[in-house]
Amino acid sequence: MILRLLLALNFFPSIQVTENKILVKQSPMLVVHNNAVNLSCKYTYNLFSKEFRASLYKGADSAVEVCVVNGNHSHQLQFHSNTGFNCDGKLGNETVTFYLWNLYVNQTDIYFCKIEVMYPPPYIDNEKSNGTIIHVKEKHLCPVHPFTESSTPFWALAVTGGVLAFYSLLVTVALCTCWHANQRLPKPTLTPRTLRRTGT
Repeated sequence: MILRLLLALNFFPSIQVTENKILVKQSPMLVVHNNAVNLSCKYTYNLFSKEFRASLYKGADSAVEVCVVNGNHSHQLQFHSNTGFNCDGKLGNETVTFYLWNLYVNQTDIYFCKIEVMYPPPYIDNEKSNGTIIHVKEKHLCPVHPFTESSTPFWALAVTGGVLAFYSLLVTVALCTCWHANQRLPKPTLTPRTLRRTGT
């Protein structure tokens, strides 16, 4: 009987420890194509009628607080950032969604959600989750010009180049023809006969 009582007492503290932690699940990776992303953090705790804090941290050491909301369900929640991120969010029954926009490539990192119950006591927060890697893709802006505007200078240069090439070809053919014609004419050579005629 005493053995059962000791086993039961050893079992209760472990239950109490898991009750004082909030479990948070995040998707492992998000790819950002248009510089905006929604990151949802699912938690296993009822925040209704409690004062809480939900925050999003950046980096493996969670050094940068990206976005935060404080409050309870009785008034309008205001998401804000103290570190220059553009953020907003939405709180559901078991989900807090952080919306980030105007992200840059250098903000690619791992992001962690943190949920804390501030009041009533005891203070409860979540175990550090695996986090979400947010990969911000570089946005390539290719200039788009209408076909008629960009093709006019091209065709003007192409026609001018063609005319110059044709003219240089004609001049080259004419000079080659003259040079070959000069090569075919017999050249006067000085022989003893030609020297006698001239009288020298």
